Order: sequence, then structure tokens, then C-alpha cells
Amino acid sequence: MPKKRRSPSPPPSQPPPPAPGRERAERIQLATYRISEAARSAASLQELFRAIHGIVGELMPAANFYIALHDPATDTVSFPYFVDEYDPPHPPKKLGRGLTEYVLRTGKPLLADEEAHRELERRGEADLIGTPSIQWLGAPLKIGGTTIGVLAVQSYTAGVRYDEAEKRVLEFVSTQIAMAVERKQAEETLRTQREFLRQVIDASPNLIFVKDWFGKFTLVNRAMAELYGTTVDALVGKGEADVNAHPDEVDGFARDDQEVLLSLRPKVIPEERVTDPRTGVPRWFQTVKVPLGAPEGPRQLLGVATEITDRKGLEAQLLQAQKMEAVGRLAGGLAHDFNNLLTAMLGSADLVLQTIGSEHPAREDAEAIRQTVMRAAELTRQLLAFSRQQVLAPRVLDVNTLVAGLERMLRRLIGEDVDLRAVLAADLGHVRADPAQLEQVIVNLVVNARDAMPHGGKLTIETTNVELDQEYFRDHVVVQPGRYVMLAVSDTGVGMDAGTKARVFEPFFTTKEKGKGTGLGLSTAYGVVKQSGGYIWVYSELGRGTTFKVYLPRVDACVETPASAPPEPVPDLGAETVLVVEDQADVRRLTRKVLEMRGYTVLAAGEGTEALRVAERHEGPIHLLATDVIMPGMNGREVALLLSASRPEMRVLYLSGYADESIVRQGVLEPGLAFLQKPFAPDALARKVREVLDVPDAVSEI
Repeated sequence: MPKKRRSPSPPPSQPPPPAPGRERAERIQLATYRISEAARSAASLQELFRAIHGIVGELMPAANFYIALHDPATDTVSFPYFVDEYDPPHPPKKLGRGLTEYVLRTGKPLLADEEAHRELERRGEADLIGTPSIQWLGAPLKIGGTTIGVLAVQSYTAGVRYDEAEKRVLEFVSTQIAMAVERKQAEETLRTQREFLRQVIDASPNLIFVKDWFGKFTLVNRAMAELYGTTVDALVGKGEADVNAHPDEVDGFARDDQEVLLSLRPKVIPEERVTDPRTGVPRWFQTVKVPLGAPEGPRQLLGVATEITDRKGLEAQLLQAQKMEAVGRLAGGLAHDFNNLLTAMLGSADLVLQTIGSEHPAREDAEAIRQTVMRAAELTRQLLAFSRQQVLAPRVLDVNTLVAGLERMLRRLIGEDVDLRAVLAADLGHVRADPAQLEQVIVNLVVNARDAMPHGGKLTIETTNVELDQEYFRDHVVVQPGRYVMLAVSDTGVGMDAGTKARVFEPFFTTKEKGKGTGLGLSTAYGVVKQSGGYIWVYSELGRGTTFKVYLPRVDACVETPASAPPEPVPDLGAETVLVVEDQADVRRLTRKVLEMRGYTVLAAGEGTEALRVAERHEGPIHLLATDVIMPGMNGREVALLLSASRPEMRVLYLSGYADESIVRQGVLEPGLAFLQKPFAPDALARKVREVLDVPDAVSEI
């Protein structure tokens, strides 16, 4: 007994009364025309299928109607349109042995009542699937001899029957329906592809655009529209000049576009500036422009622009670091040569002062010479700090303690119109640094902040623990990720522009009036921080103040308390033999004279090879080698190694305007090495020589 009927959707059209053959032919011809029109106008396949259902329903009973499509790639059949009084829509399935598959296999229409269906089952050619129908009528949907699907109607009611006439009608219109389905499928595939491509180009962070001959955009992606602060639809049909682009940039874009369109060759623009119209900030892109279209057809170009603003920033950081390294090497070399001159001047001035009385008319001039030399020595010391070629005495320390110890002195230094605040982290980690040099860094930063606030303001010293991760590393290419202690000095002063920030750590660069500063304060801070294994960055805007952030590596060791230094004794006289190796004649002569005045026997050589010959000719012991470090041909460390092979009891004292990598690692002397920084006073030289010679029962390290 038939199941209870459900209301079909859409409701079936009532079949027309029998008509003469000519009238039926006209209705079939009209139906094919309407199917073609539906394929053209339908917005989707589903809309087309509904229209086809209605058209077929005007030709024959079609309350139960479905369209099945075959996918040869997966060998499955799907039912994109299915209207039935009893059965629900079928999901896609592998080919079976139903009536639908029978028509797919044979490529022929089939009219099957219950008896015909049982015969097909008996022969094993078809199985019963779904609710049994009284009649089932299906026609293949063919394109060029290939069956792509099946169009089927069926009846569950005794009063609704199909005959050969309906079979021929369904077979006739199925061809038109197949073409309509294929056309709409192609349109939907194209639309899907377009939507997918739109999603792809909109998902890209790169700027993607197509321009016509006149420079108007015919296609843009979302990133391109966002750059100009508009929408994709609003940007299409316009050019850069229509969206407030910078006039100079528009001219450059146009020149590149015309070059590509005329030459029909791609062009890569390594750096293309685009001023963001929303912020006025320039952004940088690497752009590839490619011609589109045949030479004789309408010419367009495709552009793909990759933003390199961050990369340029990192390149600028790297170039700045390389420039600072080069300036540092130059400064270190100058300091070395200058310290040789200062050593001779300072020693000579001290010797003169030792030989004349306090009432001598030349004493005032000699003291003035000495004071001037000491000021020059301080300048060279600052240059050595910048070039990271000074000798440090690092120890584990607490930066908070250092700041607290300086606070009273800093308040006197900055004056009453500057409000000084210290915000110190309670759980601050420890660092390894030279406390005297780190104090100098803090003082230099505070003095710089004070000078930036001529009418007063707020100055804040802050400490905290920080973790510099990979993300920070991406924006600061010279920084190694890790644990750091941060020391920040911030002011509310006049701030700096980009040009000043780029040069702020260069030696002798200053924005102060002539005579107001040497331009070495910040460069000294830079060198000390870098030599301590840390980093220093400046953040500033005009009118918004400045912040210097110092990052020093955090260590887990305990704070080291330094031993109190004993008062410097008057150097004792000596009787040992000292070999002096110094390529600067004035310094060599002064060193020899100072040591001979204190009783030493002095052998002298101007360079390494001569020193080896002098030592070979000397038959007695050589108790001490006092050698310059940087010399032409053979450096002091090499001289010491060669001489110590035959004279293992010989002690070594290195003298230099700066310490190079042969005796220094990361600014710290190798254990056991004795070093005296130039320029030195005669008494300092005598004390150091005596100190090295008096080391008990040991041979100094080379």
C-alpha cells in the first residue's frame, strides 16, 4: 500500500490535456528554448534545476523528479536536485545497480513499470533502491556522446502513467538539458575559480594589482586597497593620482609602467617608496611589473609588490653597526698613535718637574703642559672606550646599588629644575661589568638628558629584568636573544629627529654649541656597553623626549665585593736588566731614561727582530721584557713568545696605547698578563716594573 504522500516542492504542474502532434511539437520546441534561456539567466545550478523541473512538469507529470550527475574522476553519482514524495535526497555514492546507473551504463532512455523492473532484477541488471514506484522514466544527459548524468521522473500513483510519447519527449529535451547543465557547471566552475583566486590574492600580504595603458587599476587585492585607505571596489578604475598618492611617486610609477608596456619586458624595481596617505609615513616595496596581453591587443601590466620596510630598517641597523665598527677601528688607531705622543710628552713634563724647584720660573709652564697632556689623555681614553679597546676590570655587581650610590651626585649634577626619579626593580638580576665604566655610562646619559631639558623637566632612571626573544631579534638584528638587565634613562626634553638619532653615538658628533661639549659622552657609553657584551638603543621623537635603554647580559653569580686598594707606594730602585722594545723613538728614549734613573740596566730595541738580536748578544739574564703591543712586523706578544723559549725566567710587561686581541679577550686581560696603559707617568712605569719583578716564585704569563 502506498505511503502517505508529502507535499512536493515545488508543486507539480498539472499535465495538459492531450493535444494534437503539432501542438505538442511546438510545446517541446518552446520548452527547449526556455531551458536554454534558463541556462543563460539562472544565477546558480540549483536555480537552473528548479527551472528545468518546472518546464518538464509542463510536458508530463513530474511531481517526483530528480537529476543525477556522474563524476568519472571518483566514479560516483550525486543527486544535486531531488524532489520525491517518499524518499529523502540521496547523498553522493559509488555506482551501484539502480535504475539510474542502468541508464548511465547503457546511455539509453528507460521506461520501467513494476513488471519491467522485476525483469531487470531477474537478469541482474538492476536492483530496487528506495521506495518502489509504479513507473520510472529516465533519460541520459549526453554531451558529445558521453553520458554525464540522468534525468528521471517516477510515479507512485496508479492514475499517473507514462508512455512512449513521454519517453521520446524526455529524451528530446534531455539533450538541451545536458547542454544547459554543462554550461552552468562551467560558469559555476569559473565563478568558483574566480572566488578562489580572489581569496588567494586578498589573503596575500603583498600588493597585487593590474593596470591598463592609462594607469588605471583594473584589479587590486585587499592589501593594495588598504594601503590607500579604501576598498577594492572603490580603487578599481582609479589611478594612484586619484587616491592622494605623493606626486613624485605617481610620476615614478607612471614611468615604470610605460617602460614595461612599451618594451613588453618585465621589470624589477628593487626599492619603491609609497607614502601611506593615511599616516604620511613612507613605506618601501620591492615591485615586479610584468606585461599582460598579446602585442597587438590591449596592453595591461601585472604588479606584485612585497613590502621591505622592516628589512630596510634592519639593513640600516646593520649598516649603522658596521659604520660604528669602522669608526671604532679608526678611533682606536688614532688613540694608539696619539697615546705614544702623549707618553713622551707626559714623561718629559714629569721629568722636568722633578728636576726644577717650586720657585723655578719654568715650573708653571711645565705644569700647564702636564695638565694639557692629561686632558688629551682623557680624550684618548674616551676614544678607546668607544672603540672597545680599553682594558676593563669587570666584576659581578648589582646595578641598583650602583644607581643608588650615584643618586646624590646626580642630583647635584642636573640641578634643581630637573625632577630625578629612580624606579628600580626589587628582583633585579646581576651583571658582569666594570663598575667605574658603568658609572661613567650612567653619568653620561644623565648629563645628556639634562642638556636636552634646558628649562627643566623630568628625568627617570629605571631598572628591570627583560627577556629579549626572537621577535625582538627580528627588529634588532645585532641583538642576541637571552636574559638581560635593562637600565633606562628617560627625559622629557626636546627629543631628536631621525638624522640625529642615526649619528648620536658617533664620536665628536654633538648638537651642542661650540665649546659646550666634545661629542664623546654618548660614544663612550656606547663603547663601554658594547665591550661589556650589551646593547644600547635610543628611542626619541622631536618634542616628546628621549629614552636610552641599556641591555646588559644577566648572570647568576653572586655580587663580588672588591678588596680595598692599598695606597700607592713610592717605587723602589732596582738593579735588574730590562729589555725595552718600542717602535716610537721618543717613547723608547723616555722609558730607557726613567728606568736607568732608578738603577735598572736597560737594553733597547726598536722592533721585534732587533729585540731578538739584542737578547741573543746579551750574555747575562734578562729579568723583564717591557714591550709595546702594536708594532710593525712582529707584535709584542710574538716577541715575548719567542724570547721566553730561551729565557723562561723572564717576566713580561706589555705597554700600549690600547690593548689588541693578542692579549685581550672581550676587553679583559688574559689571566697573569701585566699591562700598562699609555700614556703613563714615570712613577707609574717604575711602580709597574717593580710590581712585575716582585711577583714571588712565579713566571709571568706571556
